[in-house]
Amino acid sequence: MILAGDVGGTKILLEVGEMRSGRWHPAFARRYSADEVIQFEDVMHRFLAEWQAAKPKDATPITSAALGVAGPLDSNVVKMTNRPWSVDGERIALRCAIPRVVVMNDLAASAAGIDALTSEEKVTLQTGDAKPGEPRVVIGVGTGLGVAYLIPNGARPMVVPGESGHAGFAPETPEQAELWRSLFQALGRVEVEDVVSGRGLANVYEFVARRDVGAHHKGMDPAWISENALTGRDPHCGTALELFAECLGNVAGNHALGVMARGGVFLAGGVVAKIAGALHTPRFRQAFCAKGAFSSHLMRIPVHAVLTEKLPVLGAARVAAEE
Repeated sequence: MILAGDVGGTKILLEVGEMRSGRWHPAFARRYSADEVIQFEDVMHRFLAEWQAAKPKDATPITSAALGVAGPLDSNVVKMTNRPWSVDGERIALRCAIPRVVVMNDLAASAAGIDALTSEEKVTLQTGDAKPGEPRVVIGVGTGLGVAYLIPNGARPMVVPGESGHAGFAPETPEQAELWRSLFQALGRVEVEDVVSGRGLANVYEFVARRDVGAHHKGMDPAWISENALTGRDPHCGTALELFAECLGNVAGNHALGVMARGGVFLAGGVVAKIAGALHTPRFRQAFCAKGAFSSHLMRIPVHAVLTEKLPVLGAARVAAEE
């Protein structure tokens, strides 16, 4: 048996199961709120205790684990960006009696899971013309924003994760520039994930509400904003979600341009799974393709929204199964 997990700033997904014929077959799964956790090792011990109580008598021991963690990797350790946790693979192996524990960046785990997605687990936002063996981009939009590139490298692509969510946000329209100025006044430097992330959606909503009616709605819950936008109960939520989708298209197009991602762009993460319908719009596609002389090239790049939040778990399972 192997253990696969996704450790994010909002949620923690842990599963035990087996890889059979290249497919992940979970036997036991749990979801935990990150707000309820003080140290990550505590939730690992809790999960393993729950597994011990629930597992069938003939279950084999866990021989390896892989965890996709939201933060930069350094020697099998990830110090998380949005939580005060340090996830150490060697320490977890020792404390939890698992022979092999691999810790990786969460977007690296997502990239490793892309080829395991079924057709029901993604929706195409721009058909394009996928070129086998060409670079691909995976963008995760959740508590923060992460990016990983899949670069051709013989039989198996090389995964290059990064921290592009902390790059500066570059507005491309007058409205985006107005949004940037508003955030700059409040924050100073404006990072990409100040606009394109869960908290970014809250920032966009606050900007729209203040601009349109002069009201301050600081700290609004992103789930509330997306729900009310999709149901049409709050016009400011709908306007904010449209602007958010445009900003995501802008950012995604820049990353596609950076490596000429003719293999495709995959948008993933909890936020994308909730608002995928709002991304299937001309405004998103126009922002994605609006790259001057290279606009026609961007129009030929496929773009997909991943509907399952388990993508990092699928990738972590594949890594855990490797010898």
